[in-house]
Amino acid sequence: HVQLVESGGGSVQAGGSLRLSCVASGYTYATYCMGWFRQSPEKEREGIASIDSDDRIRYAASVTGRFTISKDNAKNTLYLQMNSLKPEDTAMYYCASANRLLPWWSLFYADAYDYWGQGTQVTVS
Repeated sequence: HVQLVESGGGSVQAGGSLRLSCVASGYTYATYCMGWFRQSPEKEREGIASIDSDDRIRYAASVTGRFTISKDNAKNTLYLQMNSLKPEDTAMYYCASANRLLPWWSLFYADAYDYWGQGTQVTVS
């Protein structure tokens, strides 16, 4: 099993920045793909960024150019740098991991991932 713990959320004004972190523990050397998702009460869970073991990265159109996903393998930590935040970015943000390489088309499908963190709230006003 893999345990994921997110942190770094908070409240920020529009145009501001936040950096989310997701620390993985447990059977992490079987992790091939990690992603960031977000969900607000009125919307379905949305995949916004992913990175795999070959450092291939994908972003959703809604965050391209503003968010940056990265990872530090030595620290077993996934990051999401969020700049130029907008009120519509307000959501609970989750990190997820998968124990296999995922096909490109499935990277933003929540069901493709095996483990999830508890989430960290981001509020942009």
